Amino acid sequence: MKILVTGSSGLIGSEVCTYFSKQGNSIHGVDNNQRAVFFGKQGDTTWRLKELKNSLSDFSHHQLDIRERQSVLDLIKIIKPDAIVHTAAQPSHDKAASIPFDDFDVNAVGTLNLLEATRQFCTDSPFVHMSTNKVYGDGPNKIKLKEFDTRWDYDDPKYENGISETFSIDQCKHSLFGASKVAADIMVQEYGRYFGMATCCLRGGCLTGPSHSGVELHGFLSYLVKCNTEGKTYKVFGYKGKQVRDNIHSEDVAQFIDCFVKSPRFGEVYNLGGGKANSCSILEAFEICESFSGR
Repeated sequence: MKILVTGSSGLIGSEVCTYFSKQGNSIHGVDNNQRAVFFGKQGDTTWRLKELKNSLSDFSHHQLDIRERQSVLDLIKIIKPDAIVHTAAQPSHDKAASIPFDDFDVNAVGTLNLLEATRQFCTDSPFVHMSTNKVYGDGPNKIKLKEFDTRWDYDDPKYENGISETFSIDQCKHSLFGASKVAADIMVQEYGRYFGMATCCLRGGCLTGPSHSGVELHGFLSYLVKCNTEGKTYKVFGYKGKQVRDNIHSEDVAQFIDCFVKSPRFGEVYNLGGGKANSCSILEAFEICESFSGR
């Protein structure tokens, strides 16, 4: 199969490229290192691109900005991929507030460009979109909480294991990033339901793995480990450091995507996380990191 992966030099994108390449597929990666534009030198992903070029046998890199509609249409028309995995994004709440046009154009318009290109030139190809649990905004904060020594937890049996995909995304505050991702998420669902295309939204929590170029504004565990090993200060923003993160490894995400590509459905939504057993608060993450590094 020919697999087209956007954001192919990023954490999830590069993991997907590697995973499907090992299965003997032809990989077309789309990435323009926009992360370095958003976050500076620490966010640069060219190191990961070099690794992909050196390690994958059938990998083609396309230096393309998904905001450029005609370029996206032309590329999909030529390649006609058997599956599209869309992981490219502007991923930061805080950054979005200072670059609202770029944030919306990348997250919402870029996704629309890819969906329409898929509809026109390879409508039967599964389309997997890396959405985010941030589409729920601050709605989950309205659930009654109980405080423990190192974390907050839901104080409602209904939400003991977290929220479901039916949890409302309305009447709450999202951040501009959350709003642009909601727009993309709904559009992916709509193309699935309206046009009968095999699409899905993966609402991930705290995605992690060895290929993350973590920075303060995005990449929780990667950035925390970097701060610990390099002796830098890690700044906690509110909630006493007891806010809980649902962590999932990038390889597990790639395996889930493989399952969907092999058994696609129309306009699906999946909350994608490691579950409560793999969750940790900021404070608990400090202890885990220290236990490995000894620092």
